[in-house]
Amino acid sequence: MAERWSPKPQVGGSIPSWPANNEVSGFFCMERVRVVEKMQNFIRWFLGISLIGIAVYSNSYFIEEPLFYRVLGVILLVGLSLVILVTTSEGKEAFKIILASRTEIRRVVWPTRTETIQTTLIVLVAIFVAGLVLWGLDSLFGWATASFLG
Repeated sequence: MAERWSPKPQVGGSIPSWPANNEVSGFFCMERVRVVEKMQNFIRWFLGISLIGIAVYSNSYFIEEPLFYRVLGVILLVGLSLVILVTTSEGKEAFKIILASRTEIRRVVWPTRTETIQTTLIVLVAIFVAGLVLWGLDSLFGWATASFLG
């Protein structure tokens, strides 16, 4: 029995001392995991949106109940829906963005009261000047049209 020799050391061959590579089955296993995750994601989206729909429908169905209880029910159902939706892949990404934006807002250098007042006055003066220009152009074109048409 002759042994086959390969110039690539990572390739063993099909002899019993070197079992066949299982990369293909590992690929299918990972693909199966992705399909299961997608299905779970879909179920979470369906459940979350259904709970919001139930909250809206229940609010109109129980119209004769006191407003406090209806608002409390809507808040609870929407809160439960948001908890479910945050567990989806898109919800996790949105939650990360919200946390990142909170840290970014903390880094913002807000203007002082004096800077805010000065900027507000500049904007108000610019609006007033633009209004005068538009009023003047409207009057000019109105006069020109009236004199042209007689």
